[in-house]
Amino acid sequence: MTPDEMHQIVLSFPGAEEATSYGYPAFKLNGKFLTRLRSEDASLVLMEVGPDEREMLMEADPATWHITPHYASSNCILARIASLEPGSLKGLLERRFRKIAKKAVVKAWDAREG
Repeated sequence: MTPDEMHQIVLSFPGAEEATSYGYPAFKLNGKFLTRLRSEDASLVLMEVGPDEREMLMEADPATWHITPHYASSNCILARIASLEPGSLKGLLERRFRKIAKKAVVKAWDAREG
């Protein structure tokens, strides 16, 4: 996926906005972390991914999914933007969105998405 496609998907979530996290380009929702860009490997930090799912993803597609020691103890995974599928990005961001968005916003999202 291109960086423009990635931006479009991230900003399609109600309330998502460009921000920074620890001085790096990021996206937040209601002031809470949604995802961030890693310039050192052109990846996104994606939350709400447990260790078992993370291992499965990395085994299935190591060109896209990876982790660094810094993130190893967190429920997250790193995804290289260039090889990340749009549907995968949207699905993982939706998990985070559902966790941090206001309930009324999630309800409106569900009604809109069908």
